[in-house]
Amino acid sequence: MAEAKVVKTVAAPAQKVFEILGAFDQMKPGGAIDNVTYEGEGVGMLRHISMGGGVVTERLNVHDTESLTMSYAIINEDSPLPFDDYSSVVQVNDNGDNTCTVEWVGTFKPRGDEETAIKTATGIYAGGIKGAKIALGVD
Repeated sequence: MAEAKVVKTVAAPAQKVFEILGAFDQMKPGGAIDNVTYEGEGVGMLRHISMGGGVVTERLNVHDTESLTMSYAIINEDSPLPFDDYSSVVQVNDNGDNTCTVEWVGTFKPRGDEETAIKTATGIYAGGIKGAKIALGVD
């Protein structure tokens, strides 16, 4: 299994950052994402992301507002992303000074070149964290 990891400090309260990053049912189209649909609610719900001529289907496995942790997995084998057996955890840790540290880690079997798969995953994570910063109006 390969691992991709991004750790970033965000100049905002941990709870506010998790409200954005942990909002599994709030992803919107834009960039490489053409459309997003949802099935169900809460843990176990599915998110279908249309991108790159295919669909990525993700299942929410953990959503804990106390520990500020979310975990999800890609469950369709025909995903256009270069991963098999993909799962990811987003953890937001309060630094005690009105900042937090986001740790986003994914594990997977690369489909094709491992370096390309890791670069794809870390790009997704860094983009998600940057989007949260923009939404919160912080650097």
